[in-house]
Amino acid sequence: MSETRQQDWDPRATSVLEDQIAAYDEMRSRCPVAFSDYLQWSLFRHADVMRVLEDHETFSSAASRHPSVPNAMDPPEHTRFRRLIEPYFGPEAMADFAPQCRAIAEGVIDRLPADGEIEAMAVMGQDFALEIQCAFMGWPTSLHEPLRAWVNRQQAATLAGDREVLGELALEFDGVIRELLASRREAGDAAPDDVTTRIMNETVEGRALSDAEIVSILRNWTVGELGTISASIGILMRYLAANPELQGRLRADPGLLPAAIDEILRLDAPLMSNRRITTCPVEIGGRRLEAGERLTLLWGSANRDEAVFGDPDEVHLDRDPEDNLLYGAGIHVCPGAPLARMELRHFMEALLDATIDIAPLPGQPVVRALYPAGGYSEVPLHVRR
Repeated sequence: MSETRQQDWDPRATSVLEDQIAAYDEMRSRCPVAFSDYLQWSLFRHADVMRVLEDHETFSSAASRHPSVPNAMDPPEHTRFRRLIEPYFGPEAMADFAPQCRAIAEGVIDRLPADGEIEAMAVMGQDFALEIQCAFMGWPTSLHEPLRAWVNRQQAATLAGDREVLGELALEFDGVIRELLASRREAGDAAPDDVTTRIMNETVEGRALSDAEIVSILRNWTVGELGTISASIGILMRYLAANPELQGRLRADPGLLPAAIDEILRLDAPLMSNRRITTCPVEIGGRRLEAGERLTLLWGSANRDEAVFGDPDEVHLDRDPEDNLLYGAGIHVCPGAPLARMELRHFMEALLDATIDIAPLPGQPVVRALYPAGGYSEVPLHVRR
């Protein structure tokens, strides 16, 4: 493990937290592999992040202090669980869920005022994320508000760095999932045929999944989805409000939305980072790391690397999608990417169909989210339908 080192930067400095994106842009040129007590080794460049993603033998995903299936697994264990999980996000599954996805998007958009002010993160982002995720999992609508309260408490505890409360919240969330599993077992053959029930009946290597494995899979899907989808909605709505020319172009040609969504989320990350741990001594970016050192891969920086994207703030709808690390890369690329892309496309299509204009609110600036969250905590906008 690393000895006491001098810090190259302070990720919790006020100047960094006020605008993470700008701070990461500066670090990418000044110190692209940087050490801090808070994040350990942070990687800012696209090439360095790609190297880590493609070399899972040197840079292990088993960096979590808690079981995480399959996020914190390496091959061959990771491979077995990915094989189990991927069909849930395959073309057939997405086609089946698409009508319900569109209906939920339209229902959330229908709540917009005819001509008035909204706060996009709470009114649009969080509502859509809660409703769409519960629908995909087959969970009752009665869970919407308890999950909203849980997400808010979890975000507050994360910002406060309160590990005790975070541990309690993790157990609380696991308890919610275990109650859902128990109710399905009690129902027997009458249990709903949904994603949650199907996961319960899966096997790996010829054995049934343990409850701990089922809970971990469902927790990863749900907690990750609630945060990133709501953040993505806020980022997308803010960007189109601030860029009326692109907003008009997408209204005229909705077929451009998939490329535009990925590109806007490239330059303003909804998910800021991921973790790895070294398995052996290695040199990266001119820095020497020993075995057992922790790394933070900063998507919010790598996806803005000038060496790959030129001016990172320019939106190009014809970029090579392989360069965009929005959903990661390599063997750990996000299995839920097809679902997230479909959800965001349906939401943005419904939003543009139902509105005439989305604009910033004069005198009411957006408020950036604080690490580890990406995007914004407040996005005040004016909409006309």
